[in-house]
Amino acid sequence: MVSKAKKTVALPAVVDLDSLDAIRDGLLDAVEDGSVAVAADGVQRVSTNALFMLISAAGTAQRNNFDFTILQPSAAMTAAIERLGLGAQFKGMMR
Repeated sequence: MVSKAKKTVALPAVVDLDSLDAIRDGLLDAVEDGSVAVAADGVQRVSTNALFMLISAAGTAQRNNFDFTILQPSAAMTAAIERLGLGAQFKGMMR
């Protein structure tokens, strides 16, 4: 499969229920077109639902044979991932 240039989706500082729709729409467009990089260095707070959405988007990208990476996850995001026991699911995608 020919992949277009990698798209970057930047996460806001607060990734909660109010911001999920916009992020989801951006991720859906990106994972259908090619490889995706999620910029997560500015995340200060992240909801559990948002983390599950990222796992789902990574699965969709993988099924489409595209890369899915999370670039420079913030300490707050990394702590939330570990606190919820999702380290194994995120291990291969965080850079």
